[in-house]
Amino acid sequence: MKLLRNEILYRESNILIEYNHADEWLYVNWRGYQNYDSIVSGCEKILYFLKETQCTKVLNDNTNVEGIWSGASKWVGRDWFPRMQVAGLKCFAWVYSPSTFSRLSADKALKHTLDLSYIETFDDMEHAQAWLRTC
Repeated sequence: MKLLRNEILYRESNILIEYNHADEWLYVNWRGYQNYDSIVSGCEKILYFLKETQCTKVLNDNTNVEGIWSGASKWVGRDWFPRMQVAGLKCFAWVYSPSTFSRLSADKALKHTLDLSYIETFDDMEHAQAWLRTC
């Protein structure tokens, strides 16, 4: 049996985007402090690779995110998520950061999102991955 590794699609200091061939999802590892510009830039890259890979699932890992990024919350909920759906997104597993401020920013983005039917939030990777595999 051949061991499949994640394929690195994009890497910056604040974000890593990989394609998980075994589970057929994008794995997004956000890192450090984020701001409006880094969120918009990173999200646009995710959208680009969602289209490129014709993927329908995203594992969005905020475990390593620090601080608040709520300035981008409205944009994420009202602009980016609808475009992700149009591009084919069916399941979005969002793993919260242990940072209270980052978690509040994520929750604020979800409050701005009209359709939450394809988004689930998690406190750990294991539950997020299990849900995404059944999605």
